[in-house]
Amino acid sequence: MKIKLVFIFLLSVFLLTSCAIGPTHGYILTSTRFAGTFNPENNVKATKEGTGCQFTVLYLFSFGDAGAGSVAKQNGINKIATIDHSTLSFLTGVYRSYCTIVYGE
Repeated sequence: MKIKLVFIFLLSVFLLTSCAIGPTHGYILTSTRFAGTFNPENNVKATKEGTGCQFTVLYLFSFGDAGAGSVAKQNGINKIATIDHSTLSFLTGVYRSYCTIVYGE
């Protein structure tokens, strides 16, 4: 009976843990950086950079702000050139971070 419960728990962890961890991930360690959106007119120089992150610990606590608008405002960016993202996770749900990196003027 204990083996069944452990198996069901592990299976549910592996099947239900793929949200907000980037385009690819590993169950032990993930560290990725990937492209987001860009200004299609390409008329904004990337002279400033700002980063905002959200963090999750043990699937119990989640905090932070990774919104592109708030990251730009907090870092004095008035025009956005590109928005990139990065993720970091350790043992899938023990620790996770999802960051938004904003470049602009």
